[in-house]
Amino acid sequence: MAKVAVKKKAAEPKARKKQTKGMIVLTVIFSVVSVFYVMPVFVVFMNSFKTNSGIARNLYAFPNEETFNKLANYIKGMTFANYPFYKAAFWSLFITVGGVVLILFCTSMCAWYLQRSNTIICKIIYILCIFSMVVPFQMVMYPLSKTADTLHLDTPWGILVMYLGFGAGLAVFMFSGFVKSIPLEIEEAADVDGAGPLRTYFQVVLPIMKPTLISVAILETMWIWNDYLLPYLVLKKGVYRTIPIHMQYLNGSYGQSDNGAIMALVVLSILPIVVFYFACQKYIIEGVVSGAVKG
Repeated sequence: MAKVAVKKKAAEPKARKKQTKGMIVLTVIFSVVSVFYVMPVFVVFMNSFKTNSGIARNLYAFPNEETFNKLANYIKGMTFANYPFYKAAFWSLFITVGGVVLILFCTSMCAWYLQRSNTIICKIIYILCIFSMVVPFQMVMYPLSKTADTLHLDTPWGILVMYLGFGAGLAVFMFSGFVKSIPLEIEEAADVDGAGPLRTYFQVVLPIMKPTLISVAILETMWIWNDYLLPYLVLKKGVYRTIPIHMQYLNGSYGQSDNGAIMALVVLSILPIVVFYFACQKYIIEGVVSGAVKG
C-alpha cells in the first residue's frame, strides 16, 4: 500500500505539468483566434479617421498626414441627408428597449405557464415556438410587410409586435428549460401562503429567472439593435430610421459610397452594444446553461 501511495504522489506532479502545458497551448491558440476576431473592429475604428481615398488606397494602413481626416467622418455621418444621427439613435434605442422588454415579459410568463400547465394544447404551442426558430425570415418577409401596411404597423410601436413574434421562439425555449429546474415546492409554498398566480410569478418565479432573463436580454438586444431588414421593410420611409438604415443612405448611386462616414457610424453604433455586452457577459453562460440544458 505504501508503494502504491508513493507512485500516486510521484504521478501527480507529472499530471499537473501536462495540464499546465495543455493550458499554455490552449491559451496561445485562443489568443491568436481572439486577434482575428478583434482585427475587423480595429480596422473599422482606424479607417473611421481616414479619407475615402486613403481607405481605397490601403485599408490596413494607419492614418498619416495625407489620409488623416480628423473628426470629419463623424461629423458628416451625424449630420448628412437632413436626418440627424441622434434621431436615428433614438428610434434604435426605443425599438430595442421596447422590443426586448416586451419579449422578456411575454415569453417568460408564457414559458412558465406552458411548463406548469402540462396539457396537449400547451405542448403544441411549445412545439410551434420551437418550429418558428427554423423558419427563415425570407419566407415571410413579403406577407409580413403587406400585413404591416394593412394593419398600420409601420411605426416604431407596431414593429415591436413583430419583434415579439420573431424573438419568442428562442426566448420561450430558454425560459422553458429554466422553469423545469425550478422546484415546484417553492410555488406550492407561495400558494399555501395565499399568493395567486400573478403574485407567484412576479414575486417568486421572476426573481429566480434572473440569469436567463439577462442572457435572453443580451441576445435579443444584439439582434434587434443590429437588425436592418425588418425596419427597412416595415417602417415608413423618410419618417423613421434606425441606425443601420441611416448608414445605408451613405451608399450613393452607381456604387459610390462614403466609406469613412460609414465606418464612423459603425463605430458609434457598436459602442453601446459592446458596453452593454461587457457589463452583462458574466450572466450569459450561466443563463444559457440553465435555460437550455437543465430539464
